[in-house]
Amino acid sequence: MTDWLLLNLTTYGYSLLFLTTFLSCLALPVPASLAMMTAGAFAASGDLILWATAGSALGGAVLGDQTGFILARMGSGRLSPYMLRHRGRAKLISRAKRLTERYGGPGIFLSRWLVSPLGPYANFVSGATHYQWHRFTLWGVSGELVWVVIYTSLGYIFAANIDLVAQIAADTSGLIAASAITVGIGLYLIHAMHRHAKRRRA
Repeated sequence: MTDWLLLNLTTYGYSLLFLTTFLSCLALPVPASLAMMTAGAFAASGDLILWATAGSALGGAVLGDQTGFILARMGSGRLSPYMLRHRGRAKLISRAKRLTERYGGPGIFLSRWLVSPLGPYANFVSGATHYQWHRFTLWGVSGELVWVVIYTSLGYIFAANIDLVAQIAADTSGLIAASAITVGIGLYLIHAMHRHAKRRRA
């Protein structure tokens, strides 16, 4: 699947990248981050256009988020038992629920890129719990923008060493989560949210 996807990125380009990020945001096992890095490398070589690459990836991710949110909101009573049937999936849903309940919108933002495996399940949780759509959209789009910019930029900048970058991503739960810089940003945001919550309670 991964080899086929990467080989066909130059052939089907933007539409394939759009579909990949869309499906990944519905919790389907497609290598969206790796596809974005590879597309970024192709943009560096002139096979794709960087802004169109990023736009396609962002469009697919946002539409995937919205689809997951709407499906959960419309059929949460039937969706939840199905989603919880698998132990690993149930664990991810539980973690996503804790993240969104604790941090609200900023939790949705962080689930797009800092803890991206939770992203699709945060979509389902937000829809099932009737989280405000406009707030979900605002935080979700902001987080997806960070996710897309970082991965496509990595591919573009490290185009000559894309195999090494892909290996790093494959050997961890996610290149972004493993990056000291990104974790530092995430910790800063969490700390800022705690300070804001304390000020509101004071």
